[in-house]
Amino acid sequence: MTGHRIPFNKPYAVGREFDYIRQAIASGHLSGDGAFSRRCHAWLERRVGCRRALLTHSCTAALEMAAILADIRRGDEVIMPSFTFASTANAVVLRGGVPVFLDIREDTLNVDETQVAGAIGPRTKAILVVHYAGVGAEMDRIMARAETAGIQVIEDAAQALMSSYKSRPLGSIGHMAAVSFHETKNVSAGEGGAILINDPARVMRAEIIREKGTNRSQFFRGEVDKYTWVDLGSSYLPSEITAAFLWAQLEQAEMLTKTRLGTWELYHAGLAALEQRGDLRRPIIPAECAHNAHMYYVLVAEARLRKTVLGRMNAEGVNAVFHYVPLHSSPAGRAYGRAVGDLPRTVDISERLIRLPLWIGMTEADVGTVIDALTRAL
Repeated sequence: MTGHRIPFNKPYAVGREFDYIRQAIASGHLSGDGAFSRRCHAWLERRVGCRRALLTHSCTAALEMAAILADIRRGDEVIMPSFTFASTANAVVLRGGVPVFLDIREDTLNVDETQVAGAIGPRTKAILVVHYAGVGAEMDRIMARAETAGIQVIEDAAQALMSSYKSRPLGSIGHMAAVSFHETKNVSAGEGGAILINDPARVMRAEIIREKGTNRSQFFRGEVDKYTWVDLGSSYLPSEITAAFLWAQLEQAEMLTKTRLGTWELYHAGLAALEQRGDLRRPIIPAECAHNAHMYYVLVAEARLRKTVLGRMNAEGVNAVFHYVPLHSSPAGRAYGRAVGDLPRTVDISERLIRLPLWIGMTEADVGTVIDALTRAL
């Protein structure tokens, strides 16, 4: 048993969060879309290159907004990987839509783009692409297929801020995207998210949906003489306190990414020998993708090993964890969605994946401790 416990995640404050929160309180505007929200919106629009960015209280909220903007209705089908978080599918199901689950690629664990064409049917409304671990899906082929079929593409970029595909920031390629600022993400506000709009025709409606279905934003810009209920919507804004915290983090996003990449590279080098020995597989990053070191995972050789390995590592004080239970095999997934085939890679990989601790402040010695614990457990 090690005397130094290494948690899976440890939230990191860059140092100016409290100062900005005090400024937000002093401004007398706490309900959202104040000065700090506007700074965050401008930063995202500049860094990602989207037409409009709007903060939300979670990435889940951003995905729900995207489903409304995509006009998902009862019986409409949305193609997505099964290997993702429940929020990806819930956004569709809440509109009455049907998630259509596809298998993943063996290298990146992203949706298998070669299966998209066969999954498109007369009720297909959109493809919801997930960029797993901040590594871009094969967007060129997916976008081309979507354009041919006349359907929309939504990027679930929850894990992918500061990542790119063929030099294009993730979140800027599909018609819309959702990002997360949850405590576990590289840039955090505790809870938070944003919807990114790349199709200019959707910008005004996005503002309306986010403001409870009212044209309040247009009213405050002087574009209408009163505001009223004009569309579907809900309360998706975060408070200005959340935006103030987030702004401190966005100011340091480059540093946060660079630091995490350094830790990621320590893992990658330190685990090469175990991969060569056949004990595990390290992450694979395609040449056209630049990732953000959102997570470091390994795949153990056999599913039966994972529970033992996790148990031994945690007994030594190293909090390694598994990840998603495939949605197509979950109770809600079976009730509300359907799978295209048996999804063998999803089933196999989900049972062999182990996520290792990765957070700002980890030392080289901490990484060594994790690698040693994993080596002993194997």
